[in-house]
Amino acid sequence: MSTGSRIKLRHIVPSMVTVFAICSGMTAVRMSLEGRTELALYFVLLAVFLDAADGKLARFLDSASPFGAELDTLADFFNFGIVPGMLLYNTLYVGTDFASLGWLSTLVLAVCCALRLARFNLSLRATDVALQKDDYFVGVPAPALACLALMPIFLHLWGMENTDWPVLRAIYIIGVGLLAVSTIPTLSIKHASIRRAHLPFAIVGAVVLVVCLMAYTWPTMIAVNCLYLASLPLSYRAYRRSL
Repeated sequence: MSTGSRIKLRHIVPSMVTVFAICSGMTAVRMSLEGRTELALYFVLLAVFLDAADGKLARFLDSASPFGAELDTLADFFNFGIVPGMLLYNTLYVGTDFASLGWLSTLVLAVCCALRLARFNLSLRATDVALQKDDYFVGVPAPALACLALMPIFLHLWGMENTDWPVLRAIYIIGVGLLAVSTIPTLSIKHASIRRAHLPFAIVGAVVLVVCLMAYTWPTMIAVNCLYLASLPLSYRAYRRSL
């Protein structure tokens, strides 16, 4: 057998993680259809974690490939464009008088996610991308898009299940989708850095965040989403200063 027909196992590890992320997203859809909303959200958060892990593994194992990049894009579209929309519709709109409005907002969310991912893939090949600095994304990245879009469900589970704002929720979902296709510079955590003197505070902060996510999952996700939205004007201002 020729060596060209063989592949090292380390080259398929990142793609396997991406496939697990797709399975996690598909399981979230099943949990949503069965009415197990909290478990569905946990699987979405697992998909977010796996999405971050596959890229890190690809770079660590030096196994990045065009196949892996295309698979990752497809997984991102499904997990962060399709799945959140289905969860939102099944949890908040199905069987209500505003079902069509809710479906419209989730369609916009999915389309915006697809457009954002397509633009991102093209920017990797272009020589004149809008933001040349690695410290920034163009628009809201897909995992953040999913977390922001699911905010109405986080609020619903936190104790606002008796509050019915279908139109406002739909406007919010559409607005989040538009943030993804916007050209607003958003900070990239992948390339973020801190001073050595601040390292202990960063570690303590990370521990506190993990504990809060475990003990108070939905209030913590709401707080993280609010902080992210509040950081957008700051990101834009920081980018303009760096030009």
